[in-house]
Amino acid sequence: MAEDLTIVKGNKTEQYETLIPQIKALLDGEPDLIANLANTVAALKEQFSWLWVGFYLVKNDELVLAPFQGPVACTRIRKGRGVCGASWAQAKTLIVTDVEKFPGHIACSSLSKSEIVVPVMRNNEVIAVLDVDSESYSTFDETDQRYLEQIIELISFN
Repeated sequence: MAEDLTIVKGNKTEQYETLIPQIKALLDGEPDLIANLANTVAALKEQFSWLWVGFYLVKNDELVLAPFQGPVACTRIRKGRGVCGASWAQAKTLIVTDVEKFPGHIACSSLSKSEIVVPVMRNNEVIAVLDVDSESYSTFDETDQRYLEQIIELISFN
């Protein structure tokens, strides 16, 4: 198991390509979901210094806050509500360049300006979402989508 991260600067692709093997090493051999979610969000927050990085798990027809890094967050989100609930309802990654322009956006933090939400799919159902917020507009793009989708596939959601 890796104990320290090597943080690299450079373009986004180089940062992800250096980080992914380190996240894989953190998860290797660890069967506990909560521990793996916690280390994954810590690694992402450490590398990219985003405002907020965390997971919400689907429980009893709502998203429930799971491990995260950043300011306090909304605890429960209904399906279809906000960016997280919309990603869950649509079962697809949503990239929002300006959260204030997103219909029904939930303002957990007024500092959040842009967001990406990646659904975690198992057996054609959304079982969780990875939510990332930035203090800057237009932070996230298809590069983030591609690599964040790869990262969530490393986690065993059993």
